[in-house]
Amino acid sequence: LISFAQDRYWLFHYRDHDAYEVDLVIENRAGQVAGIEVKASATVTAQDFRGLKRLAAGAGSDFVSGCLFYDGERVIRFGDKMAAVPLSALWG
Repeated sequence: LISFAQDRYWLFHYRDHDAYEVDLVIENRAGQVAGIEVKASATVTAQDFRGLKRLAAGAGSDFVSGCLFYDGERVIRFGDKMAAVPLSALWG
């Protein structure tokens, strides 16, 4: 539980029986879910989103977005509600 936020958010790690995983899952009080992955690579592929896609499928309409932070230089869309975002975007 994040206690400093105005609203309440819960943080989880997702891993299912098929070894699909997401580094960080954030859920709000309304049950909406966002997933965050972090990759130490300067390139990303659709395969890097497999855990986020599995999370989205399981969460259904409660899934709001999936973000994959990577060591690249530009934001790349990977379909509806999914994007690869440079780590540098966190500080600039």
